[in-house]
Amino acid sequence: MNILLIGCGKMGGAMLRQWAARDENQFTVADPAATGLPDGVTHVTDAADVPAGVFDVVLIAIKPQMIVDVLPDYVHALKTGGCFVSIAAGCSIETVAKIVGDAAIIRVMPNMAAMVGLGVSGIYANDACSKQQVTDVTAWIAQTGSCVQLANEDEIDRLTAVSGSGPGYVFELMRSYVAAAKSVGFDQKTAEKLVFDTITGAVETARQSESSLEELRNSVTSKNGTTQAGLEALMHDGQLHALFENTVQAAYRRAAELK
Repeated sequence: MNILLIGCGKMGGAMLRQWAARDENQFTVADPAATGLPDGVTHVTDAADVPAGVFDVVLIAIKPQMIVDVLPDYVHALKTGGCFVSIAAGCSIETVAKIVGDAAIIRVMPNMAAMVGLGVSGIYANDACSKQQVTDVTAWIAQTGSCVQLANEDEIDRLTAVSGSGPGYVFELMRSYVAAAKSVGFDQKTAEKLVFDTITGAVETARQSESSLEELRNSVTSKNGTTQAGLEALMHDGQLHALFENTVQAAYRRAAELK
């Protein structure tokens, strides 16, 4: 595929580096501020330098508030039968369609881990998209991690609240966990290693196990042991469950408001 990226900021740049490292597609970046692009990527700084009707995919990777002003200058770039793909958070397909018209549009919600090839993305396509377009774009996005096809656009908002914003929750959890490790006498470097490796090991154990998370938790919890003592403090009065539920619900409400 011949792909045009409009904008190449943190998320667009992270995804481009993953694609360029393993992808046979051709990439052009339209961004006056882009620097350090991978080898083989064409760079243009002005919409006037973008040829008309040659791109299979036009990837919208600019900030949502810029779309109304910037996207109209690039509509001409899409070839007949191509599709627009947007990774702009909080920007609905309807908003894009008002600019590009009756076109195939796919909305993607990636997350931060795309920069290391372990991202989680949700994808939703409008009715103008063919099955082949959805299949091709899903496989392409999956090169940055995993990709989940969604049934409606509301699921994009729900996914945003879980995995889109999720790295922020996890980083804060890790920060607090490291601070707790330091409170029992470990230095910063040792505390980080203990916490990072413990979380990595637990995730991989859960991923490879056929047991439920509850069963795995119980398997390391001896009666009246240290894990039970820690869990009783962590789960006191169901506060942890309520906290995570409130966190995700708050993010979901905000995602819906931003559309």
